[in-house]
Amino acid sequence: MQIAMKNASTSILRGCRLGLSFLPARFPSHGRARPGHPRVSPNGVDARDKRGHDASYAISMTISAFVCGMFSLTPAHAYKAYVSNEKGNSITVLDTEKLEATATVKVGRRPRGIALNKDGSELYICAGDDDAIQVLDTKTLKITGKLPSGPDPELLALSPDGDVIYVSNENDNLVTLIDVKKKEMIGDIPVGVEPEGMAISPDGKLLVNTSETTNMAHLIDTQSKQIVANILVDARPRFAEFKKDGSELWVSSEVGGTVAIIDPAKRELKQKIAFDIPAMSKEAIQPIGISFTRDGKRAFVALGPANRVAVIDAQTKRIEKYLLVGQRVWHLAFTPDEKYLLTANGVSNDVSVIDVASLKVVKSIPVGAFPWGVVVAPQ
Repeated sequence: MQIAMKNASTSILRGCRLGLSFLPARFPSHGRARPGHPRVSPNGVDARDKRGHDASYAISMTISAFVCGMFSLTPAHAYKAYVSNEKGNSITVLDTEKLEATATVKVGRRPRGIALNKDGSELYICAGDDDAIQVLDTKTLKITGKLPSGPDPELLALSPDGDVIYVSNENDNLVTLIDVKKKEMIGDIPVGVEPEGMAISPDGKLLVNTSETTNMAHLIDTQSKQIVANILVDARPRFAEFKKDGSELWVSSEVGGTVAIIDPAKRELKQKIAFDIPAMSKEAIQPIGISFTRDGKRAFVALGPANRVAVIDAQTKRIEKYLLVGQRVWHLAFTPDEKYLLTANGVSNDVSVIDVASLKVVKSIPVGAFPWGVVVAPQ
C-alpha cells in the first residue's frame, strides 16, 4: 500500500504537470500610419488511454485527476491592463485572467504614453493634444486631476521611488520634470529635436531621452539634470529600455530598422541588431517597443507595420523567432508573473496576447481606435 501511495503521489505531480502543459489554447490566434505622420511606410504582411495496469496505477491516476481538477478550478492570478487608444481618446481596461476588455474610459485628446504609479492606484496619461498629463484613479476609473506638461507630451517615465515623472514634450524639444506629490513642474531639460523615448535606469541615476529628428539617445544625470552623453543611433529612435540589472540600454530606431545596444556605464554604443523577415521589405520592419524578461535572458521587440514581435536571446543577441500579431504593433507589456506579453496593435485596433512559455499568440482582444500604449498593474 505504501508503494502504491508513493507511486500515486509521483503520478499526481507528473499528471498535473502534463495536464497543465498540454492544455489547449482557449483562444485562436489571428493574424498606422500614425496620425499626422506620413513617414510611416505601408503595412507589412503581415493522455493516452492506458489499460491493464496494476492497482497502484489506477489509484494514482484517480487521485491525480481529482487534484488536477481542483487546480483547474482555482483561478489564475488576475491583473488589470490599461491600453491608450490614440484616436479613440480613451483608455481600455483589460482583465488578464479572462483575456477580455472590461471597461472603456473617455480621457483627453490623443492619449499615447501611459504609466502606473508604484502601487497601481493611479494611471498617468500623456494627453498630447491637451498638453497635459491626466491622472486616472484605477479604482473608480475617474480622472481626478492633471499634471503640468509642455506642449504635446508623448512618453513618460517615473523615478524608481515614484516621486518624479519625466515627460518628453514632442513640440518644444524639452524633457519636463514633475513633482508627483506637489503636482507641479520642477524643471525642464533641453534635448534634441522631436523628443520621444523615455527610460530611467533601475538605480534612478541615469535618464534617457531619444530625439527622433536628431537621431540621438541623450543620457542625462538625474542629480545634475545635465546631459552627460549624446549617442548617435539610426534614424528616428522611438523607444528606450534598460535591462533590469541596468547593464545595457536598448534603443529602437523606427526608420533605421535597428535596435542599438548601449553600455550605459561606458556611455558608448556596443552593437546593433538588424531584422530580416522573408518576403518583407526592409522599410516595413520598424522597431518600436522593447520589453525584457526579469532575468534578462530574453527581449521582445515590436516591429510596427511588419506585424511581428521579434523574440531575441538578450545574451547572444540572436533572433530566435518572429511572432505574427496584429497590425502595426507598437508597445508591449508583460503581466507581472510574465505569463503573458500584451501588444498594442494600432491598425487592427486590438491587443494580441502572447503566451510567453510557448511563444504563441493565444488571443486577440478588441480595444479602442488606434491603440498605442499598454501597461499592466502590479497587483
